[in-house]
Amino acid sequence: MTPPKDFTAAVGSDMRASQRRVLFVTRRTSPQVKVYDEERVQTFSEVLIRALLAVECLLIGLVLMSLFFNAPLEGIANPTNTPNPAKAPWYFLGLQEMLHYFPPVVAGVLIPGLLIIALIVIPYFDINIEAEGFFLKNRQQRLMLSMIVAGSLSIFLWFFDVYVALAPTVIIAALMLLAAFSSPQSPGRLRRYLALRPIFWWIMTWFLFELIVLTAVGTFFRGPGWSWVWPWRS
Repeated sequence: MTPPKDFTAAVGSDMRASQRRVLFVTRRTSPQVKVYDEERVQTFSEVLIRALLAVECLLIGLVLMSLFFNAPLEGIANPTNTPNPAKAPWYFLGLQEMLHYFPPVVAGVLIPGLLIIALIVIPYFDINIEAEGFFLKNRQQRLMLSMIVAGSLSIFLWFFDVYVALAPTVIIAALMLLAAFSSPQSPGRLRRYLALRPIFWWIMTWFLFELIVLTAVGTFFRGPGWSWVWPWRS
């Protein structure tokens, strides 16, 4: 009769590298261990759920607007009577507002082309997988670089009297200055939120802010001859 043996089971951090199995074999039983490694794991991204909710909310909002408000359509086009001002569709009014300040080559080709190239290149220029705050590392250098870029852009817009585009730039620069002197442990909720925003968030927010302001100005504040008018005046 064989003497009894002591079995000790240990738990490691890597079960694939250091495997421990305790197996008791009796008569008419053969030990068999099956190992199956799946190469693919089925997942459902959380971003898809957010996108689906956003599309549903947008669809409900458009349906409600169509039920309670009529579309601002004008009469049949008359080739002998050109309206003043002749406005583009709303999604091009931001570009038409830029044409009021700059030559067509600059406003229609150079500026949109540079913005699109910047949005494509910036994610590869600063790889930030964890999306950490822009000012959490090298705060002084990044703050100085941000203020130089914002100041140069503000001077350029001031020189060409583009005050409608200057206001969003100044506001974003002020928020970046606030974020630079904030931390994730700041007492205010806004300061904590701004301190954790990455660089691509700041650039995209400035771009959307400029687009919204230029589109709103071209829609509501431009009258005959593309002159400035207040919306409540005919």
